Amino acid sequence: MPVELRKRKAPAPAPEPPAKKTSKVSKAVAKVKETVKSTPTKSSEPNGAAKPVVGATITLDGFGGEIETNEGTKTTLKALVDESKSGVALFTYPKASTPGCTNQACLFRDSYEPFTKDGLAIYGLSTDSPKANTTFKEKQKLPYPLLCDPSATLIDAIGLKKKPKGTQRGVFAIDKAGKVLLAEPGGPAATVEAVRKLVESTVGTEVKTEPVPVSEESNPVNGEDGTDEKKPEEAVTEPAD
Repeated sequence: MPVELRKRKAPAPAPEPPAKKTSKVSKAVAKVKETVKSTPTKSSEPNGAAKPVVGATITLDGFGGEIETNEGTKTTLKALVDESKSGVALFTYPKASTPGCTNQACLFRDSYEPFTKDGLAIYGLSTDSPKANTTFKEKQKLPYPLLCDPSATLIDAIGLKKKPKGTQRGVFAIDKAGKVLLAEPGGPAATVEAVRKLVESTVGTEVKTEPVPVSEESNPVNGEDGTDEKKPEEAVTEPAD
């Protein structure tokens, strides 16, 4: 008779180890890790936004917060752009009535008519008070408004705030659609030249002005970048009638 083979039963699976109890500390650690993972990293730029660059289009609603004219009128960059015919150019300066800033403001004064004839609006922008800027404007016979930004919210938004506090001299221009045309630091002459080139590229013709002489004392080398402007204002030759 054939031998009958018996099948062996498969061994039973080993029992799963009992689940470890999660301690309160472990739960807390896991919760913190999950919170950190889900929290977006904040940008170092104002309002979490990157500094505007030439060619980019920015949303003007709320951009830079509220500022004030030297006459005490509250306004915003959006309002200034809306009021302009073709856009806005802001030149920033560290402190009103200091030599380098006086030179810069007067250079824009001398070029005001050719710069604005096609609808570009020119403004000076600093952290000075309305009183200081009004004195500056009246003494130098500036034909454009000066904007007061004591908290440097707009100055910071356009990328020209000097850390930890202060203003970097420069220029920022934007058209009616919110497209950034200029956004760069520079000395008094460089900021004016940047706007000149912008206007020339727009109208297609050379922009000519009759410069008003400025004394050497009001244009010190150390005032070009706005890093050392603590001297009182020196005499500046006024424009001819």
